[in-house]
Amino acid sequence: MPAPLLHLGATVLCTHAGQATPLAPFPRVLLSGQPAVTLASPYAVAGCALTGTPNPPCVTGQWIVGAARVLAGGAPVVTMMGQSTCVPTGTPMMPVVAQTRVLAT
Repeated sequence: MPAPLLHLGATVLCTHAGQATPLAPFPRVLLSGQPAVTLASPYAVAGCALTGTPNPPCVTGQWIVGAARVLAGGAPVVTMMGQSTCVPTGTPMMPVVAQTRVLAT
C-alpha cells in the first residue's frame, strides 16, 4: 500500500513521546523543499519519557524497512508505513506528520 515519504521536517516520535530527528537526510532529493530520509540515516531521539524504570530511555533510532521500489542515492527511502527500532529499548518510532504529495510502496 502506498504511504507518504518522510523528510527532514516530518514529525517522528519514539514510543515514549521523544522527538526523533534524522541525522543524515539525503540532500539531493527534496520533498516539500526539505531533504528526503533514507534507511541509511540514523535518528537521534531527544526527550524520551521512559523514566522511573531500570531501562534506559531511547537515544537513537533506525528505520529497518522502507520503500521497496523507490531509492535515493542507492538506499530505500523511508515511508510512514516502514518499520523501525529505537536503541536501547527496541521499541518502534512512530511517524506522526509528513508531507503528503509523494507516495511510495
